[in-house]
Amino acid sequence: LLERNSNYLNIQDSFGGDTPLICACKQGSNRIVSYLLKRNADVNLRNKKDRTCLHYAVRKRFTFLDYVLIIILMPVMLIGYLLMISKTKQNENLVKMLLRAGADVNATDFSGSTALHYACEMKNQAVIPLLLDAHADTSVKNQNGETPLDIARRLQFHNIESMLMKTS
Repeated sequence: LLERNSNYLNIQDSFGGDTPLICACKQGSNRIVSYLLKRNADVNLRNKKDRTCLHYAVRKRFTFLDYVLIIILMPVMLIGYLLMISKTKQNENLVKMLLRAGADVNATDFSGSTALHYACEMKNQAVIPLLLDAHADTSVKNQNGETPLDIARRLQFHNIESMLMKTS
């Protein structure tokens, strides 16, 4: 469909305003994200919540099925651990792809939150250095008046707090 008509590449649905790229990021589908980026999907389009694909990529966590598989495979510790590492790497790669494609690392959504705010809330230690390397602004305050550092302190995520303090 996209090969026949590239107008669908950045089409937004009428319900939430999501683009195909935002949907792929919500699902954590690296293959589809890569495909869309190769066709120059706009990484900075916003949906009706004023969120970009990067907002969703940093919030991507393990699915219920991932947790079930990890629990089932825990008796065979190495397999459960490797599955967990694999999913974390997929998320990192998703964020790297979006940043390389020019995603605005400091885009704020309807609540004034950036990708860094969400990464701190989700305790996503793997992507925080990626966002900081891409010059994420640690001083941006959301509508609650919180910076990413404030969130890390409130949630007592000391490792994240240390990462953010080094850049401030």
